[in-house]
Amino acid sequence: MSRIDSLIAAMTLTEKLGQLTMATADSAITGAVMTLDLESGIASGEIGNVINLFGAERVHAMQRRALENTRLRIPLLFGFDVIHGHRTIFPIPLGEAALFDPRLWEASAREAAREAAADGIHLTFAPMLDVTRDPRWGRIAEGPGEDAFVAQMMARAKVNGFQGTGLADTASLAACAKHYCAYGAVTAGRDYAPTEISVRSLSEVYLPPFQAAVAAGVATIMPAFTDIAGVPMSAHRALLTDYLRGQLGFKGVLISDYNAIAELINHGVAADLAEAAALSLKAGIDMDMMANAYRAGLPVALDRGLVTMADIDAAVGRVLTLKEQLGLFDNPYGRGGPESATSLAARRQQAREIASGSIVLLKNDKDALPLADGRLALIGPLADAPGEMRGCWSAAGIAADCVSVLAGLRFALPHQSIRYAEGVDIDSADESRIAAAAALCDDADTIVLCLGEAANMSGEACSRAHPGLPGKQNALVDAVLARAKGKKVIAILFSGRPLVVPQLAARADALVAAWAPGSEAGNALADILTGHAAPSGRTPVSWPRAVGQIPIYFGERPSGRPANPEDHYTSKYLDEDNAPLFPFGHGLSYGDIAYSSLAVTPALAREGDSFAVSVMLTNRGPRAITETVFLFVRDKVASVTRPLLELKDFQRKALQPGESGRLRFALPASALKFLDANMRPVFEPGEIEILVGPSADRARLLVQTVYLA
Repeated sequence: MSRIDSLIAAMTLTEKLGQLTMATADSAITGAVMTLDLESGIASGEIGNVINLFGAERVHAMQRRALENTRLRIPLLFGFDVIHGHRTIFPIPLGEAALFDPRLWEASAREAAREAAADGIHLTFAPMLDVTRDPRWGRIAEGPGEDAFVAQMMARAKVNGFQGTGLADTASLAACAKHYCAYGAVTAGRDYAPTEISVRSLSEVYLPPFQAAVAAGVATIMPAFTDIAGVPMSAHRALLTDYLRGQLGFKGVLISDYNAIAELINHGVAADLAEAAALSLKAGIDMDMMANAYRAGLPVALDRGLVTMADIDAAVGRVLTLKEQLGLFDNPYGRGGPESATSLAARRQQAREIASGSIVLLKNDKDALPLADGRLALIGPLADAPGEMRGCWSAAGIAADCVSVLAGLRFALPHQSIRYAEGVDIDSADESRIAAAAALCDDADTIVLCLGEAANMSGEACSRAHPGLPGKQNALVDAVLARAKGKKVIAILFSGRPLVVPQLAARADALVAAWAPGSEAGNALADILTGHAAPSGRTPVSWPRAVGQIPIYFGERPSGRPANPEDHYTSKYLDEDNAPLFPFGHGLSYGDIAYSSLAVTPALAREGDSFAVSVMLTNRGPRAITETVFLFVRDKVASVTRPLLELKDFQRKALQPGESGRLRFALPASALKFLDANMRPVFEPGEIEILVGPSADRARLLVQTVYLA
């Protein structure tokens, strides 16, 4: 008999339910505050898993309580939200997505895992793989943006980065793919709201990132808070057990979100906690996070015949298997201990390079950037706000460890005059300091505005109906632009989402999307602003001109009446352009890139063939750059309507001034299969457009037509 079978055979019902219960400590708050009497619950075997505790000394002390006081001496599992770094904070995931570099996505997860494991952590609740096309939703900050292919690539990279060479490695964490699934499609961008999506969208957009995570060997998966077509994910047996475990072969642990099982009562599908617990267990959820539903509800459900002991034993077996895979039975104190100063310094340098690469130069008129020599006025509520640079979900990050924009520029430009004024708070009605801040423009050669959201304005429970500049920041912008009198004005936006800022984009000479850059924010921005590094970030999500365009994304299906300004009865707005302010993939550099000589062979392919796609790039500018190149396809005539553009690959290429180089893609013809009207994958003969270029702006794409046989 295996160790796990022996333990299950020896367990009381209370001890079994303890292994299915996850309770919170007090190192961070990641949900509604509830108390499950943690220490006594651990000692009695009623709690077998803990979140929100970090620090090797504290973690090991609690682990000793379990191992020395419980009857069966089963080790605790410690989980924490290591979303974009642990103590060293990398850019928020949406910012990291702007890198379009799976190698760096994996590297940051690897470093975060090492740092968190040194703090005693075993499990991270990342990566978040929710495809999101609505920037009103605050959790867009935590994910890969609007495209399913990008999300799949990020899923593989992050799972591999967190889990490393294997779960038993004491420098690795068990990853948790979340939120399964379609959480990014919540109604009106409102957190926790229902989702209304088609089976096609579910299958083609929202499920593929989780398919990729399972294929990469993800250890755990977290269902979403929401429902799909009336069935809450915490009770969705068809998607959790039949599809995820049955069709995809997922063998890991399903962990509920915070209090989600008890919330089945609010959803209206369970009358009490016993019914809620039974629904979730039967659906396939193994571990109950902070609802106390399994511990309190499953004994009642057993008595009512709603669940069986075999159901409970199966879930316990999966939890114990995860603990065994993590090496906790044989080495329960293996994670934890100091790291070398060399490792910490290298991690900070990596955070700086990744933050620099995540920054997107959205606009650069009059060569406003890089900064020229001269006096600088640095104005805005986010110019000297180190804590805000962390962004959402940086629970172990310390504000004082972050570099502000002011500090970064003063270090990078020690001999240059830099005068600073906050002007306004991020989100208040106070305008009393605007005039004094604008007056700094009089003695400046260049003005840099640092604007945007506070860290706590994105993430969970941070939906915004008006995702523009909060507070009186627009009044500050007006005052500065009126006072600037033709001087160059550079606006840097800090946010967890695309902001709706069409007027600022039109009036500023340069516009920079910095997202929330993390610990090395100021240094990374100084690298970009001074030209020490060239901007290479590309936006992973479309930027709307107006809230009324939302949701907005490049992969839209064609209309029978495409927009035509000469025809009233076509698909367009009366009061706004259809096009985004900035399209998916947009981002400028300090170079001047020319695309030419697109070549695709063969001209005719069968399902087992592969297309060789190549394009010539030439850097006609004076600076070295790194260009991101996107490969899209368009199936012009099919049995069901296909998107106007589908992303199939992307690559980056570094080019020196004056250098030309050919970039090559291999596109399997099988990648052009799609789901037919009966939701079955098909490979249909016909005409296919291959499109290559710098963004999803079709006017900037080179096109060649090929055929499928």
